[in-house]
Amino acid sequence: MLKTTQVAADRAHDQTKTVLPAEVARGVYMQNAPSLKALKLMHLMIATAGGRMAEPVQHEMRLSDIRKIDGLGHHTHETLKPLFGELRAATLIHDDTEKKRVQIGGILDVALLDYRHEVSGDTLLTWYFSRMFTAMAEQSNHWAIMDRQTVFHLGSKYSVLLFQHISSLTKLDHVTGKNFTVPELRAMFGVPDGKLPRFADLNRRALEAAIAEINQISRLTLTATPRKVGRTVASVTISWEEKPLDQKQDTRRELDRPKVGRKARREGTAEAPVLAFPKSGSLKGTEPWDGLARTHVTRVQGGHIPDLRGLTDAFRNWCEAKAIPLDAKGIDRTFTGFCKTYRPII
Repeated sequence: MLKTTQVAADRAHDQTKTVLPAEVARGVYMQNAPSLKALKLMHLMIATAGGRMAEPVQHEMRLSDIRKIDGLGHHTHETLKPLFGELRAATLIHDDTEKKRVQIGGILDVALLDYRHEVSGDTLLTWYFSRMFTAMAEQSNHWAIMDRQTVFHLGSKYSVLLFQHISSLTKLDHVTGKNFTVPELRAMFGVPDGKLPRFADLNRRALEAAIAEINQISRLTLTATPRKVGRTVASVTISWEEKPLDQKQDTRRELDRPKVGRKARREGTAEAPVLAFPKSGSLKGTEPWDGLARTHVTRVQGGHIPDLRGLTDAFRNWCEAKAIPLDAKGIDRTFTGFCKTYRPII
C-alpha cells in the first residue's frame, strides 16, 4: 500500500498540487483551528516539505518565494509571526478507537524567522513539524491531493477546511458523499462552543458560504442535503462530483480573473460593465455598435447601408452638441434612436 510520503515525493515537481495526510486534511482532530491565512501557510509548509514531511528535520523556505505565490505576495516577517503562532497553538486530537488510545499534540514544534537579510528580500523561514505530525505523516496511507491554486484563492477558513476534507475523500472508490452530524460539522469547521449556536447560523455563515465558494473556483461541485429528526436538523449529507470539462474551463478563467468582484459574480450581483460608444475610429466589426447600426439605420437609395464612418462621426458630433457623454447610461438606446432618424448628406 502506498504511503502519503511516497505520493508526496512522487509529486515533488508538480507545483500545482499539494499532498496532505488525510488525518490532517479531514480536520476533525483539530482544535483551535487556524485562521484562513495560517491555513494557507500550513499548506505551503507541507507542500515545501513534500516527501520529507515525516522526517524529524528542519524545513526551510524564503520570504521571497512566498511572495511569488498568488494570494500570498503581501507578507513580511511581521505578518508571518502571528500565523506561525496560530499554527503552534493548533491542537490535534486523534482518538484511535481500534487501539483504544487518544493522542494529543500539534502541527508545529518550533519555527525561526531570520530577517537579517530582509532588505534584500531573503528572510529565511525554518521550522520543525511536531512529533505527532511527523508520526501521523509517517503512518498515513490516505491522502488528499489539493489543487494548490484553489486553496490560495479561497476566501474563508471554512472553505479551506471543507475543501481539504472533501479532497481527502474524492479518490475513494464508490464514495460520492458523506454524512456529517451537526457536531461533526462544527468540529470540522473549528467552530468553538458558543459561536454559531443555531444550525441556521452554522449553515448560512459556514456551510452554504463555503460550498458556494468551492463550487465557483474548484474542480468539484458540492451539494448539501440536511437530514431532520422531527423539526431539528440532525445531520447533513455533503455530496460531490467532478465538473465536466467545459465547467472546469470556466473555473480556470475565474481563477485567472482578479479576486475583486468574485463574491458579486458568485452571487450574481456583479454590475454589468459600463457600455461606452467608441471615442474614435470606425464602428465596423465593433459590437454592439456595428450590429445596431446595420439593423436600425435607414437605408439609402437602392437599399444600401449608409457609410458607417459618416454615421459614426455624425453621432459623436450630435452627442457633443447635446452634452451627452459617450458612456452615458443607455447610450446604446440613444444610438439606436439616432440611427433610425439619420439621413446622410448626399
